[in-house]
Amino acid sequence: MPLWWWLVDSLALIVGSAVLLVLGLLLRRRLLARAGGTFEMSVNRSPESQAKGWMLGLAVYRDTELEWFRTFSLSVRPRYRFTRGDVQIEGRREPIGHEVHAIHTGHLIVGTTNASGVRQLAMSANALTGLLSWLESSPPGQRVNNVL
Repeated sequence: MPLWWWLVDSLALIVGSAVLLVLGLLLRRRLLARAGGTFEMSVNRSPESQAKGWMLGLAVYRDTELEWFRTFSLSVRPRYRFTRGDVQIEGRREPIGHEVHAIHTGHLIVGTTNASGVRQLAMSANALTGLLSWLESSPPGQRVNNVL
């Protein structure tokens, strides 16, 4: 078999694999969004204002947890779980410097303390309003300490 034929086969394999990967990502996102209560949210484990460390993702509301999935992953398991009674929101701010390019356009950044180790969340103003409402609507007896 000539060398050029091997190159054509290799290129076809690479393109086919890329198409399957994109289809897998789209199918996964569709399955996650099917349950409803989903929104785009980025997370950062660092408490500092810098572009390094931000991860884009999708958050899904469950009964007592907020599950967070990475955007560019095929895993159907959440990377982080935020339990309703353990999440505290501390202030909000606009992205600074290179953070503007590290998160979605128009998102606000809020500080947080929780058991997962995530220190900052970035989401749209509407999603933040929804998150605060979800946190405050916890069942009686659970503490809610959100300071904005």
